[in-house]
Amino acid sequence: MSKAYQASLGKYQAIVDNTLLQIKENNIIKRIWEHDHTVWKDDPAEIGNRLGWLHSPEVMTGAVAEITAFVDVVRSVGYTHALLLGMGGSSLVAEVFRFTFGVKDGYLDLAVLDSTDPGAVIEKAKKSEPAKTLYIISTKSGGTVETLSFMKYFYNETVAALGAKEAGEHFIAITDPGSSLEAVGKKLDFRKIFLNDPNIGGRYSALSYFGLVPAALIGMDLDLILQRAAIMAENAGYRNCPVNGDNTAVRLGATMGELAMAGRDKATLITSPSLSHFGAWVEQLVAESTGKEGKGILPVTGETVSSPDKYAKDRLFVYMRLNGDSTHDANLQSLKEDGQPVIQLNLSDVYDLCGEFFRWEMATAIAGIRLGINPFDQPNVESAKALAGKMVAAYQKEGKLPELAPKFQSYGISVYSDFEAGSLGEALERFFTLAEPGKDESAGRSYVAIQAYIKPSLETDAALQYLRTKIQQKYRMAVTIGYGPR
Repeated sequence: MSKAYQASLGKYQAIVDNTLLQIKENNIIKRIWEHDHTVWKDDPAEIGNRLGWLHSPEVMTGAVAEITAFVDVVRSVGYTHALLLGMGGSSLVAEVFRFTFGVKDGYLDLAVLDSTDPGAVIEKAKKSEPAKTLYIISTKSGGTVETLSFMKYFYNETVAALGAKEAGEHFIAITDPGSSLEAVGKKLDFRKIFLNDPNIGGRYSALSYFGLVPAALIGMDLDLILQRAAIMAENAGYRNCPVNGDNTAVRLGATMGELAMAGRDKATLITSPSLSHFGAWVEQLVAESTGKEGKGILPVTGETVSSPDKYAKDRLFVYMRLNGDSTHDANLQSLKEDGQPVIQLNLSDVYDLCGEFFRWEMATAIAGIRLGINPFDQPNVESAKALAGKMVAAYQKEGKLPELAPKFQSYGISVYSDFEAGSLGEALERFFTLAEPGKDESAGRSYVAIQAYIKPSLETDAALQYLRTKIQQKYRMAVTIGYGPR
């Protein structure tokens, strides 16, 4: 096994090895590369048309010159800032690149707006000077309501500042061919429209135009990005995953799938501090790909690393370690000694992170096989959109949203629940007693999701993390944090 991939799985090693052997005997890897959808499901056949991401490292090499030339032009005409407007997979990779690699001198200072919280929108608008800003409208479908709402708002702001004739020069689009956004972009004379491979789903699009255009705007080396991704793609290719082979993407996916089925369904990502922003991208990829049909792997990212006694036996730890950074080494060693399963991914430098996009995409696809689900659809996302549509329609008809009465209010906090409580502390205690502790190493152990429908800020980040750590350490439950609407 490669030194870049180390696994301490204890008693689980045997079942993972057996899964890898089955993958070999059933020719799974070769069939995936041949776009054989029956690897996951007999139906629907369109799974075979969702595997374009497999070829992104190779295919996108041919787009480097186009992207680079575009960036050279926008730099030369005076753009100093870029604001990417998008949601989910269309925006998260840009955030990873921006916060991990920073901005190279002379390139565009990139920001991302992926929250419809009014405060977040206003904050970005105040920091955005239309004359020097390039707006990137990023949506695969071209019809994402939130993204198009962002576009309309900032387009109107730009028209007001610069006039309708010039406004389009400050906008570009990244979308699928034939989308409504492509048509809008042409109508409004956008500076550029990048048409992505339609056979790539949003959350698998990191190594396509959706990731590479923002990367180029901040001055990243596109050739090096794709080179590192290609190395990982070759690693995940036709070797057909022998038990003692080096297909680390498949090893990771097989381990995630098997341990989830064994009750360790909280895949907990711990990273070197400089790689921490990668977690948000992994979170969406794994959660949206595997959470369906009553199954799923819960990705837990950004938790404070605690002592072994603060964790239950529902975890799989994945430690992404940057060469020379020993920040979490002692903590992970303690977890191994306590019998917790730990996978360590060793990155030689920060650009190795670009290979991790492919590794995790392949690993998630492999985990989906073991879970018996289609990792490329999103039924819950679609149902949520339908419910949101009904809510909007009701608001348009009634002029207000349904009103819910809080159980009580205290210190500016309203508590809504289906049980009575006399104080905030009592309400929280009662709420957490409802959690299912689960038996050791069995599925069903509860977790806590903190959903913050407020404007993101560093101060709020710190407060949420403090609350999260207190809950996790007291109740030994995984705790996730998410801003919304996002």
